[in-house]
Amino acid sequence: MPSTRTIRLALPKGSMSKGVESLLADAGVSLRATVRGYRPLVSLAGYEAKLLKPQSILEMLAAGSRDIGFAGADWVDELGLDVVEVLDTGLDPVRLVAAAPDDLLVDGQLPKGVPLRVASEYASLTTRWIASSGIDGRLIRSWGATEVYPPEDADLIVDNTATGSTLRANGLTIVDTLMTSTTRMYASNEAWNDPERKAAIEDLALLLRSVLEARRRVLVELNVSEEALEQVLAMLPAMREPTIARLARGTGFAVKVAVPRADLPTLIPQVRAAGGTDILVSRPSQIVA
Repeated sequence: MPSTRTIRLALPKGSMSKGVESLLADAGVSLRATVRGYRPLVSLAGYEAKLLKPQSILEMLAAGSRDIGFAGADWVDELGLDVVEVLDTGLDPVRLVAAAPDDLLVDGQLPKGVPLRVASEYASLTTRWIASSGIDGRLIRSWGATEVYPPEDADLIVDNTATGSTLRANGLTIVDTLMTSTTRMYASNEAWNDPERKAAIEDLALLLRSVLEARRRVLVELNVSEEALEQVLAMLPAMREPTIARLARGTGFAVKVAVPRADLPTLIPQVRAAGGTDILVSRPSQIVA
């Protein structure tokens, strides 16, 4: 049953906004800009949205002024806030790493017993890492563009990276990985403990999960003779069981199955060699298991 209370959705500004908006759009949820630029209209009935920085989203969820929102897992760990993880989208995967100039390293490792300045936006995570790594480190809080601090203003940094290219461009080498992170959907405890709002949030999560599952799979349709049917079925990685229908005039069977996209390069030749014909591959938009 739809919630009778408006669900307050927080959408991220910045680098993760494109992925989140695309995910919502593929689930049939569109956003429309308004003159109040930070408050887009949401096509999903019973929802209102606001654009915020991911760190602010988590603060608002913890305070209960927003019901659901998207942010990186790294900032949940950094801020130590009590929020409920509803869905890991897998979008925007990054690593939180320690990186230093090569000339600072001794046999590829950070020197011990030498005072080191560590620049990072992640004050809490970096402080914990310094304590566990055994280096003589002192935190220098940065506010963006952390990679440009060494060597004049810091000896090394702790920052997130997707490919490492920005670090390499600034002459930095990764020496440790603190954690991995992705964009996730979180809920406030207040909303999650309200059965009506929780049901609405789970409905949205179901829609988004169906898109994520569809992105990982393709729909394979093929024809096969009765004699080759069992051999072909044995090699198809179906989600549950393939859909099978007898062809007209009893000439064989039509088989339909959703398979992992990554399996296609080996699966198609194998199915063809086993007797599959008229093979059609298409892209589903949503899959609800």
